[in-house]
Amino acid sequence: MVTEPDGSGLVTIPAGETWRLSVARSGVTLASPGGWVSAPLHAITLTPRDASVPLQVNGKAYRGVLEVLRDRTGITVVNRLSMESYLLGVVSAEMGRRDFAEHAALRVQAVISRTYALRNLRRWRSEGFDLYATVSDQAYGGVGAETPEGRAAVGATRGRVLTYNGAVIEAFYFSTCGGRTADGYEVFRGASRPYLRSAFDAAPQGATYCSISPRYRWREEWSGESLRSILGHSLPPAAGRPRGKIDLVTGIRVTQRSGSGRADQLAVSVSGAEVRVDGQSNIRRVLRTSAGDLLRSTAFTLAATGTGRNVTRLVADGMGAGHGVGLCQWGAVGRARAGQGYEQILAAYYPGTTLQRRY
Repeated sequence: MVTEPDGSGLVTIPAGETWRLSVARSGVTLASPGGWVSAPLHAITLTPRDASVPLQVNGKAYRGVLEVLRDRTGITVVNRLSMESYLLGVVSAEMGRRDFAEHAALRVQAVISRTYALRNLRRWRSEGFDLYATVSDQAYGGVGAETPEGRAAVGATRGRVLTYNGAVIEAFYFSTCGGRTADGYEVFRGASRPYLRSAFDAAPQGATYCSISPRYRWREEWSGESLRSILGHSLPPAAGRPRGKIDLVTGIRVTQRSGSGRADQLAVSVSGAEVRVDGQSNIRRVLRTSAGDLLRSTAFTLAATGTGRNVTRLVADGMGAGHGVGLCQWGAVGRARAGQGYEQILAAYYPGTTLQRRY
């Protein structure tokens, strides 16, 4: 059923039919296969007649209700649903398929994703929703991302979140720490929390729990041409300089590291001037891969060929993937394989916190 913003019914879409949403100058229109077109509305709501049957948008199925909003540039589709239903589409989207020996890692992800969502409710209320369905907040894939093991993890931890001194924590997490997590304040302004502290993720016999990750160790290489091209686009915004072609890169080096050993300041010598890039997030944005993606992490060393004249090749040997603060997802998988329970894993990555049932 399709309703207008005031709740009045607009039309009922027959089961199995596909209708089209379009941008109109003053709102959104809905068109049937037979040619009927609604008047422009600034928002419409789509509700399934049977709550057990998901709605579909662009071929993807979603639980709950869909709200279509006319935004500044086009259309925003908002999925409104309960917290536990939302988590069903998050846990395996974030963690992937996991076997029985790794079920504790899925429970960890369920607790952390619930904690993150509860802490960040109404974060984007000015845009008309709570959370993005991407890594800007948490990956959310709707029904298509659900798995039996993910659903079991959400059910087994229902209502449970991590707290510190009674307050829901800032539940940062990422893919792979490479052997050591980062202090919160290294990456996020104001995230100096007792439970967000750098720690070695060492397993017995000298290994690290996340060494099973495909991103545990990596290498990225740039030719002189690709480096100049990437820096020409990425360096000016980070350094407050006007955009323009970079004809010469004479040097690039790490000039400051954080307490966990990650690059915290980068010096880039271009066309006779040295530009400093501060902060791990900025470094990952500036030193993008040849494909244009963010650099996997700032836990890397650099080796440049031609320093002082013209850099013709740059190699970064790195560790891990992501910002490094909080939960190491692959470390959680490694710990689960080692027999640790989800409560033990949570305590390892967020020391001093309390696992609490909020509902």
